[in-house]
This record gives sequence, structure tokens and C-alpha cells, in this order.
Amino acid sequence: MSAAQLFLQGDEVTQGVALLLLAMSVGSWVVILWKAWLLHRAGADVTRCVAAFWSSASVGEALLKLKAFDREALVISMVMATQTGANGTLAAAGDKSQQLTRVLRDALHAALAKLQYGQVLLATVGSTAPFVGLLGTVWGIYHALAGIAIAGQVTIDKISGPVGEALIMTAAGLAVAIPAVLAYNVLGRAIGRIEAELEGFARDIRELVASQSVGSV
Repeated sequence: MSAAQLFLQGDEVTQGVALLLLAMSVGSWVVILWKAWLLHRAGADVTRCVAAFWSSASVGEALLKLKAFDREALVISMVMATQTGANGTLAAAGDKSQQLTRVLRDALHAALAKLQYGQVLLATVGSTAPFVGLLGTVWGIYHALAGIAIAGQVTIDKISGPVGEALIMTAAGLAVAIPAVLAYNVLGRAIGRIEAELEGFARDIRELVASQSVGSV
């Protein structure tokens, strides 16, 4: 029996569970492929941008280089944040060191939000898809037993077919959940590596700009 025949023979609940699992699978794979591409590109960009920044003679020269390297604007947003003033607002309160900490923290959070986008979907699919499949299995077994009770006869062929079809829903739930869980862990490690590099760069550029401000006083 094909998947299409199994789908058409099911009732509204079975079809709804199957469609939900299909939507979860498509959504998770779109996120997996997109994030794998994004993180691969972002990891290479951050490494090149940090090297280009520290090899520049000035912040202005570094910004010109970063525009060519930083396609996701992860590093350049931090550099730009240190060059932006906040005169006349509460953001300008405190000394220069406090202001730098504030703007760099905000820029870092914005960069991490971009990198972590979609992780919640993968975690949700990985944790709920097995139970969605189990719901379809329980519902299918219930209908199989109800059909046997109505027929009044209990034979292997009447049990094995419907129960086997119902168990397919459990397998479908696991097939949806396992790639999402694996991708969540693998992509999470890639995000962690980029995050550590960005945090290190944020600390270094804060010290640089703060020392330049002190020297110019």
C-alpha cells in the first residue's frame, strides 16, 4: 500500500496528523538547509573580518574592508556602534567605557539573534513530532480495534494490516524529529563557535576604542 492510499483511507484525524507531520518536516528542512548555508558563510566572514580589521591602519580603513567581507553585517555592526554618538540622550549617560559596553552588547545581541533564528522551530519539531506521530498511531489502533469489534471476528489479517498502518505514523514522527534534533545540535555548535569569536572581538574592540578615547583626553 502506498503512502497516498494510506492517506486517502484514513479519517480526518489521521489525515490531519499526516499533514501536520508533512508541514513540520518541510519547515524543518527549509530551516536546516538555510541555516547551514548561513552559518557556513557567516563563520568564514567573521574570521576574515576580524583578521582584516586588525590588519588595518585605522578604523576607517577597516570599515572599507569589512564592507566587502561581512555579508551578514555581523562584525561591521559592532564597529559602527562604537563610532556612533548618543549626545543628548540617556544612552550618553555614564563614562565612555559604559557607553561602549552598552552599544557593543546591543550589537552583539542583534548579531546572535540573526544567527539563532530558526533554532526554536527545530527544537519544537524535534520534541513534538514523535508525540504527533504517536497520536496518529493510537488513533489508528483505536479504529482498527473498533472495526474488529464490529466484525465480531479476530484474525491475524484483520489485526496486522490496520495496526501496521497505524504504526507507520510513529515511524513518520521519528523520521521528522530525528533530523531536526541532529540539526539543532550541529547548528547550535556552529553558532557557539561564531558567538565566541564575536564576543572576543567585542571585548578587544571595546578596549581599543576606550584606550583611544583616554589618549585623546
